[in-house]
Amino acid sequence: MSVPCFVRTVARSFAGGSGLFRPAVCCSCKDTVTRKMSSRRQTDHLERTASVHRQMELYSARVSDIMNESDTVKRLRLEVPHPDFSFRAGQWVDFFIPGVDTVGGFSICSSPGLLQREGVIELAVKYTRHPPAHWIHTKCSVDSQVAVRVGGNFYFDPQPSDPVVDLLLIAGGVGINPLYSILLHAADLLRQTHGHRYTPGRTHLCYSAKNTKELLFKNTIIDICHEQPDKFSCDFHVTQQSSDVEQELQPYTINGRISEKELQCYVDPEHTLCYLCGPPPMIEKVSSDLKRVSLTEDKILFEKWW
Repeated sequence: MSVPCFVRTVARSFAGGSGLFRPAVCCSCKDTVTRKMSSRRQTDHLERTASVHRQMELYSARVSDIMNESDTVKRLRLEVPHPDFSFRAGQWVDFFIPGVDTVGGFSICSSPGLLQREGVIELAVKYTRHPPAHWIHTKCSVDSQVAVRVGGNFYFDPQPSDPVVDLLLIAGGVGINPLYSILLHAADLLRQTHGHRYTPGRTHLCYSAKNTKELLFKNTIIDICHEQPDKFSCDFHVTQQSSDVEQELQPYTINGRISEKELQCYVDPEHTLCYLCGPPPMIEKVSSDLKRVSLTEDKILFEKWW
């Protein structure tokens, strides 16, 4: 297929990528990158992730839908028609916008299965004054044309021969995005009924936000837990809830931060693999708690969002 002029231009300007990438279940903690979402001292996304693996190719994409995921978060559905485009659950995209010099970096929140079925990916972007996020919230519309390039060492991509692991997914704020992709991917793997496939063990999600209005994807998360209760479970934590918790969320909602005692209930040192994404102070606190309940460092995989 032909490549739009815009994509060819940014491909010449920003071509990159480094080395070979391990086809592993997950990344090493040492490969994990810290990315800032918004800051007065914010550096360029491409500079911050220069040492992180990314694909060589840029792909044109069309905005096919825009939804309000919350009062401050918009969910974009992007149609990426090129047959070679792919990603692993948990990865992010470099996000190129015509007329905007700053390149965005946003985690994909949909599953690889949705791309295979419908040829689309989804991004959930919180409002900030940072140019790419600001454009999404103020100027982006259906049929807007952008370009994307996949990157990131933080992912879950099990192969059929890999050992079965139990997933512990721990999210803070919009750090839910890559973990939601992993959750959806685990659900897709369990729904597969043909071929040589990987079958995940149990998956538990601990998700913390200021209040229930800021809990993204909560209805779908609960639906997945209802669909396969022996395989999926979740706890929502709210730290600044000023109103009553909605009745349908009450069975899942805990007032207060994620505690070491709670984590201990979901850690099996032999079989648990933890993916952790959120603000740096949360990452540091939860990582320490996990180590205290005997989960080794090589099984704690994290990505920091500031």
